[in-house]
Amino acid sequence: MANGNINARTLHELYQQLGLSTDSLQKESGFTIHYLEDTFKNLPFRSEPFRPNYFSFLFIKSAFGHYTIDDQRFEVTSNTVYFTNPGNYRIFEWEQLEHTCLITFGEGFLKEYVHDDVYRDFSFLLSEVVSPRVLTQHQFDQVEELCTQIHKEYKGDALYKNKIIGALVIALLLKIKEYFFQDYNPIYEGNRSSQIVKNFKLNLERHFRDLISGKINTQLRVQDYADLQSLHVNYLSSVISNKTGKPISSWIADKTITEAKVMLQDEALSIKEVAFRLGFLETPHFSNYFKKHTSISPADYRKQYFNSLS
Repeated sequence: MANGNINARTLHELYQQLGLSTDSLQKESGFTIHYLEDTFKNLPFRSEPFRPNYFSFLFIKSAFGHYTIDDQRFEVTSNTVYFTNPGNYRIFEWEQLEHTCLITFGEGFLKEYVHDDVYRDFSFLLSEVVSPRVLTQHQFDQVEELCTQIHKEYKGDALYKNKIIGALVIALLLKIKEYFFQDYNPIYEGNRSSQIVKNFKLNLERHFRDLISGKINTQLRVQDYADLQSLHVNYLSSVISNKTGKPISSWIADKTITEAKVMLQDEALSIKEVAFRLGFLETPHFSNYFKKHTSISPADYRKQYFNSLS
């Protein structure tokens, strides 16, 4: 498997690096929806290899091309749904585009506007590689209607815009779950490396859920995550880095910051309480950690967030 040449944290960054128009994308919420035929005017088009840091759903009503996810190459067909999660190496190739909708979102958007325990109900979001799924015409019509509603809200300026989009995304995820993932368990899919990555993601999610709920008050180290799978710490680190393109320490840091931001948006929680719930013994340590990874202090982040709502 090749290594990704582009590391894009958002779709906006990816399109900029590929020299594509970003006019249809909004940057602020961590969510995007647009129709590819409005962006890819000059076909055929083949992207550079890249590793995004976002989830994506691709709803293909009418198009032809190929999509590479890790070392698997799939042919694009009509009435097809593609799903990919953060970290997968991928390439897309378009020969024809008539009606294709792409939705992307980061974990922060899921936590803030969908559900703070989103992986409990939608465990398929943790999957490494999911083969494209073909919908019946009735199923695709249902999904297309939701995409149309989401796109309308995305382009609008409603007072509770992101909350409305979040509610519609829940409906969309429930439809996808109903059609494809009723009995899905990410642990049992894929090869050994994929299982290790999925186990790590599940363990990471469970650990932070326990931290935030107060069941525990100590952060896990990389060694602890290795012990949970009876693996040598160097082997776990190597698998995570090679499969996702991101060191295990970055996964832990990103998760910590995501959860911190969500809690900082709750005025009832003091910064000291946020630090404690995330396993930091000292508030200054948490503040330094947060500023290291975001370039602003928790207090400034909180101030900016509430100023943006006024």
